[in-house]
Amino acid sequence: MTAAHKLSAAGLTAAGLTALALAAIPGQATAAQSIDVKPVAWTTHDAGTSDQEQQERLTQVTGQAAGQAKTEAAAQHKTATDAAAKTAAQAKAKAEQDRAAKETASRSQDRKPVEQTAPAQEAPAPAPAPAKVYGDNLDGWINQALDIMHTKGIPGTYDGLKRNIMRESTGNPQAINNWDSNAVAGIPSKGLLQIIDPTFKAFHVEGTSWDIYDPVANIVASCNYAAKTYGSMDNVNSAY
Repeated sequence: MTAAHKLSAAGLTAAGLTALALAAIPGQATAAQSIDVKPVAWTTHDAGTSDQEQQERLTQVTGQAAGQAKTEAAAQHKTATDAAAKTAAQAKAKAEQDRAAKETASRSQDRKPVEQTAPAQEAPAPAPAPAKVYGDNLDGWINQALDIMHTKGIPGTYDGLKRNIMRESTGNPQAINNWDSNAVAGIPSKGLLQIIDPTFKAFHVEGTSWDIYDPVANIVASCNYAAKTYGSMDNVNSAY
């Protein structure tokens, strides 16, 4: 209630009380009735305040309230914006951390040391077959001669060779014929198969000794000659 309202109400109250007092006193009723009580006018203006000042004050209060509301709204908006920015920054930071962790794990996987494996070792070359050992006797000489003949494509068998050797020299590698026509001509037959020097040299087989008395060389050269002349030493059944 403004000051103007208060003054008007006070005036009404005072007038009312005066009327009641007069009515209560005997002999004063007529006088009371003749008193003319004028109502106090009701006004919204404070005593001594103009309409323009009231309007300015109202405008000022309204402006202050609006300004305060605007300030509070701006503060709330800023708080919400800051909270949203903070949340976004945290989410971005977490995403960066997750990405970095994945990249680190990927690089670790890529850099996983390769297991060193021992270089494959080449299979050792097969050991050469041990050299065949032949006995230093007629059986050993024949077998060694046959092995050489087979590599050179010269035909002959163990039985065919032994049969002719026994007839020609009885198995003596140092045998020599000094009485036949070859001996008379100065080229006696020599060795296990009684071959003469010119024939031995002509049919000598590479890889064997050049000594006509060598039992293996003598057999191989004689069989080579017989193969060219008779087809094989197996086909020889007498002096050749």
